[in-house]
Amino acid sequence: MTTLHTRRRLVGLLLPLGLALALPSARADAVDTLRAFTREVQTGRASFTQTVTSPDGARKKTSTGSFEFSRPNRFRFAYSKPFEQLIVSDGAKVWLHDIDLNQVSVRLLDQALGGTPAALLAGGTLEKDFELAAQPAKDGLDWVLATPRSKDGSVTQLRVGFRGKELAALEIVDAFGQRSQLQFSGVQQGLALPAERFRFVPPPGVDVIGP
Repeated sequence: MTTLHTRRRLVGLLLPLGLALALPSARADAVDTLRAFTREVQTGRASFTQTVTSPDGARKKTSTGSFEFSRPNRFRFAYSKPFEQLIVSDGAKVWLHDIDLNQVSVRLLDQALGGTPAALLAGGTLEKDFELAAQPAKDGLDWVLATPRSKDGSVTQLRVGFRGKELAALEIVDAFGQRSQLQFSGVQQGLALPAERFRFVPPPGVDVIGP
């Protein structure tokens, strides 16, 4: 039961300080970098390592996988370790395939996206969904704080880190104080991704829950 609960919390995060004397001009550039990323980078692919830390900082869980997106609102999160899960948006619905449980959950896109990390990275309405504020540089990255405008979601705060113009990290804080950090590697931008990558057909025999 604990493992299942942990998985749902991880999925909920998906369907989500440094130098105080940073120069104002440099800080403004970090927000501009995020805006340029969402405006100019229409497709992308990366590997990620995700570390989830409990609110008291005592417990950590690590998972790995890959992420792909094609704007607007099409994305694919494929978790490989320690358990396999697949989250796919075809632009209309979001599909969650829990392979161990042989179960697929389906939600309409407008109900699932909101102020989530997927909306930040793959969505097409950045300013509508988030309030943006530059943060001081840290660990060699330029950071932007993105606060969801909607207060109804499970994510309360996101921080996006860029190395130059390249996406490098994402930090998520949920309503329970749980913190999740994704470190991206092997980032590729502006590549041709086949439409099939963002289509999902439930395998035969799987339980499907949702519309």
